[in-house]
Amino acid sequence: MKDNLKLARALSIAQKEVKHILRDPFTLAFALGIPVILLTFFGYIIDFNYRNLIIAVEDRDNTSISRQLTETFSASGFFKLMTPTPGKRLANELDSERISGLIVIEPGFYKKIKKNEEAEIQLIVDGTDNTKSGVLLGYINDIQQIASKKLFNPALSEKLFRKGWVNAKTYNPVEIKTRFLFNPELNSRWFIIPGLTVVLIGLLSIFLTALTVAREWENGSMELLLSTPVKRSEIVIGKLAPYLVLTFLGVIFIYLISRIVFEIPFEGNHFLYGITCIIFITAALSQGLLISVITRQQQLAMQLSFVTGLLPSLLLSGFIFPIESMPKFFQYFTAILPQRWFITISRGIFLKGAGLFDLIKPLSILLLMDFLLITAAVKNFKRDLEP
Repeated sequence: MKDNLKLARALSIAQKEVKHILRDPFTLAFALGIPVILLTFFGYIIDFNYRNLIIAVEDRDNTSISRQLTETFSASGFFKLMTPTPGKRLANELDSERISGLIVIEPGFYKKIKKNEEAEIQLIVDGTDNTKSGVLLGYINDIQQIASKKLFNPALSEKLFRKGWVNAKTYNPVEIKTRFLFNPELNSRWFIIPGLTVVLIGLLSIFLTALTVAREWENGSMELLLSTPVKRSEIVIGKLAPYLVLTFLGVIFIYLISRIVFEIPFEGNHFLYGITCIIFITAALSQGLLISVITRQQQLAMQLSFVTGLLPSLLLSGFIFPIESMPKFFQYFTAILPQRWFITISRGIFLKGAGLFDLIKPLSILLLMDFLLITAAVKNFKRDLEP
């Protein structure tokens, strides 16, 4: 029998769902309050910028130049410097993770600097956390360049180089200046917040609709609904529409928190961002509704929502781990996740000001997912009472 769609009946289902939402304060709080709370909470916690790394400095030269070098590290804002306790082995400090690294300035450092010779310092780093170690070495490299400009005499260095008294490694007349596009401050929150928004909105959407049909089956109200002439497609659309509006309101709240609290820049078009949000929300709501239609049990629907919504969003969407660094199988596997494509869209619009033509591929894939997920939900919606 052909399942003809009549918008009037779908609207009636939507009105019924709206009344249920308004009578249920938990649903309203979950949809509007939880995303804002989680974004604020995790927005402050998740930060890839390491600060206040504790570094011990053993200054064996103990001269004005060596102290000036130490002050350069301290003034950077990335490190907290500590002086080793006399008689205490610094290896024990590293073993106990009380310090992240050790800088050793050997005797003769001052004399080499005055002669414009290459002066070396030793850096010992705790490599247990390779991410922290990589960031620390990056900071050290930047500070090293700043210190070189302060400590070396450029005019004298050039003179000695021309006379052949210093080598090219010591004298470097070419200065490379780097400019970062889209995120000039390399602020990790600018990268994290647009992605975190996608994770929260996707998870919220899946949970909201994952319970709606399953709840009606368990309460027995689905039997009354199926006794009416309403079609499967009308039930699916009628249940999606109210949650689409509700979730979009949550997006507005999250956007305001991102802009006002975290001061994330927005370089793109607001209308385009709103349309793409609706497309993504539809895919996530359809995924949750499909789970609800198939399981017919709230507890099982919650479990499947957690497994298919939270874990893939965090681990496989590109939110934290770059997709390009994953094995080939998982790079292809991430293509079935709506979050994977909308994170690209969200970060592109927020930080790069990406336009419609820049986002044709991820938008096309999301639209295809909308169609496939809604179709699957309609096809799997059984009118019989047997599970």
